[in-house]
Amino acid sequence: MNHYPKSVQELIASLSRLPGIGAKTAERLAMYILRASPQESQQLAQRIVQVKQKTRLCRHCFAMSDGETCTICKDPSRNDGRLCVVEQPADMISIEKSGVWKGRYHILQGALSPIDGIGPDALRIRELLARIADGQVSEVVLATGTSVEGETTAVYLAEKLKAFPAIRVSRIATGVPVGGDLKYVDPMTLRKALESRHGL
Repeated sequence: MNHYPKSVQELIASLSRLPGIGAKTAERLAMYILRASPQESQQLAQRIVQVKQKTRLCRHCFAMSDGETCTICKDPSRNDGRLCVVEQPADMISIEKSGVWKGRYHILQGALSPIDGIGPDALRIRELLARIADGQVSEVVLATGTSVEGETTAVYLAEKLKAFPAIRVSRIATGVPVGGDLKYVDPMTLRKALESRHGL
C-alpha cells in the first residue's frame, strides 16, 4: 500500500475503517473508485454527504427516516394497537421483509449491556413506556435478539410492562437461533417466529 500516492493511501485507510472491510477489500474499493467515471465517483460522494445530512431518527418509532416521520409510521393501514419492539433499524427491516407484521414498531437503538455501560437510560425505553401509556397499544411483541443482551432486554421490558395489565406481551418464538442477530435471520424463519410468538 505504501507504493500508492498519499491520496490513495488515505482513501484506502478510510475505507478499511468501515465494518467488515479489511485492507484488501478497501484497496479493491479504492481501485474501483479510481477507475469509475468522474460522474460516478462524484455521485457516490454526494450520496454519502446527503445520507449524513438528511437521515435522522423518526420521532415516533426511532427508525431511520429522511423526515421527522418514517414511511411506516405515516402508513394509515398499519395497526396502531400492535407494537413490535426491536433493537436496531436493521431488525425492523428484516421483519418487514418477512411480510407478516402489519403493526407499528419501536426501535430501542440497542440492548441492555451492563458490562458495556449500556443501561435503560441509554435506550429508548422511556419513550416506549410513554407510547404505551397513551392507551392505543393493546399488544407488544418483544423481538429483541436471542443474545444474552437481547434476552436481558426482553426480561427487563416484560417486567416494566407488568404496569400495563391490559396489554398482551409476547416474545418471538421458535426458529430464531440462540445468540442470533435478527438482521441475519431469513424472512421465512422470522415469519414463523412472529406467527408462533408466546406470552410472557
